[in-house]
Amino acid sequence: MSSSSADPDATTSPPRRRRKEQWGSRLGVIMAVAGSAVGLGNFLRFPGQAAQNGGGAFMLPYFISLLILGIPLCWTEWTMGRFGGTRGFHSAPGIFCVLCRTPKARYLSVFALLIPLVIYMYYIVIEAWCLAYAWNYATGDLMLGKDSAAYESFFSDFVGIGEDGHAFGGGGSPLLLFIAITFVLNFILIYRGVAKGIETFCKFAIPLMVVCALCVLARVLTLPSDQVNDGLGFMWNPKPEALTDPKTWLAASGQIFFSLSVGFGVIINYSSYLTKKDDVVLSGLTACSMNEFFEVCLGGLITLPAAFIFLGVSVASFGTFGLGFNALPNVFAQMYAGQLFGFLWFFMLFLAAVTSSLSMLQPFIAFLEEGFDLERHASATLLGIIALAGSLFVVYFSAGLKALDTFDFWVGTFLIFVLAMIQAVVYGWVFGIDRGEHEAHIGAHMRIPRFVQLLLKYVVPVYLGVIFVAFFFQNVLDRKDPETGEVIQGYFSTIIQDRVALMSVIFLLGVTALLLVLIHLAGARWLQSGRLQRALADEASTVADQPKGTS
Repeated sequence: MSSSSADPDATTSPPRRRRKEQWGSRLGVIMAVAGSAVGLGNFLRFPGQAAQNGGGAFMLPYFISLLILGIPLCWTEWTMGRFGGTRGFHSAPGIFCVLCRTPKARYLSVFALLIPLVIYMYYIVIEAWCLAYAWNYATGDLMLGKDSAAYESFFSDFVGIGEDGHAFGGGGSPLLLFIAITFVLNFILIYRGVAKGIETFCKFAIPLMVVCALCVLARVLTLPSDQVNDGLGFMWNPKPEALTDPKTWLAASGQIFFSLSVGFGVIINYSSYLTKKDDVVLSGLTACSMNEFFEVCLGGLITLPAAFIFLGVSVASFGTFGLGFNALPNVFAQMYAGQLFGFLWFFMLFLAAVTSSLSMLQPFIAFLEEGFDLERHASATLLGIIALAGSLFVVYFSAGLKALDTFDFWVGTFLIFVLAMIQAVVYGWVFGIDRGEHEAHIGAHMRIPRFVQLLLKYVVPVYLGVIFVAFFFQNVLDRKDPETGEVIQGYFSTIIQDRVALMSVIFLLGVTALLLVLIHLAGARWLQSGRLQRALADEASTVADQPKGTS
């Protein structure tokens, strides 16, 4: 335990409040981290990505990315987060300062605050869709027969795809009501803190999610066997030619980032509430395994196979939202007891979305509390105002879901790669793999193989760099279709030509500027109070006392 964390004068924040922000049990933090990772991407995005990128062949690059990128980077974030937490910092700016041993490093953490904050702004909207669909199944309003156009029309009218401002039109919209309900629920839970709020909810929600998912899975697998075999074959039969397509490898790596919440800025915050007695190695591996169970064993066996059984090969053309909110409702309408299983499915998605959205709120809450000495109610209120402004922006510019799509691309996809690269370089080249290995094994009951540390220093940054460059050329810049020669516009061209996309990017730049100002002010407060100097001095003495070769 560091001397600064034991000194009552080490910070301007009351030590009593910091001590309360701890996990109640190791199971609790595993559930919370797994809950942050288990979300809509497991049940909707993963099956669609697999079907569009080689079926079973997609799983080879998927598991390679899991082993080379996913699990090692998860261990990295768990280790760095606990390291910063035991030195008195629970927010990314403070953690980066002690990791890099310089106050200037706090600016590198801006994406660790921006990513979860902005993702929450649009994720809460999708969360409200899931709640609304569960409610409409409970009331029977979504049993619309076998006409697929009816479900497309329901979704379009509900979210306002046809025109901007649809939810704010005359007579109001039920969407705003469901957003209000989900918003209030999230902030009630986040206000209660990491143990009484996040941990308690995840301990309840994750087992309930398993029960709901298993009920739907049992129903799917008890359909006529020939249909089930065809559905599973559509999802899992490998298409070997896909392995030579760079898009397959790019999609698999991107799915791992979405799946495990790597590069989100969440795990580094959650793990900062651990003590040196906690096993970050086993906990990180357990959380990854739990997420893979939900994604591969549940999501991969339910969503696309069920849709294929009733709708045929056309389901491969559905996007994530089309699969989840157009195709699956049509499936449940044709299934015996479809109303019940439709309710269970969307209620399960709602629970998964809540466990994820809660994790997106905590990093910024922690920053406001330790950076500006705000009480919980004040930090939650300020965060609520900022998050609500972004959510209303997404809800208002609903035509074609353009604002949501722009936010998701630049923050939920592009910047995740950037933050993961920053964290890999900080861990491997600044903090040091020898020091990282030493810190990870404090309190550990299993050891990370040495070669993993070498992967983190030499292989992971290169792998991330290659993926990032390929992703950039594949999605950001204009390119020609190799078969038709048609020019496919990238996001740069979209921004220039589309007013809503441009406004969305300007909004993101404004939020980034605000965060940089807040990070600067928080760092100045830490320096003025001497808190940062004491943490860095304590870190320097710890390094000096260690045996040679471990720093």
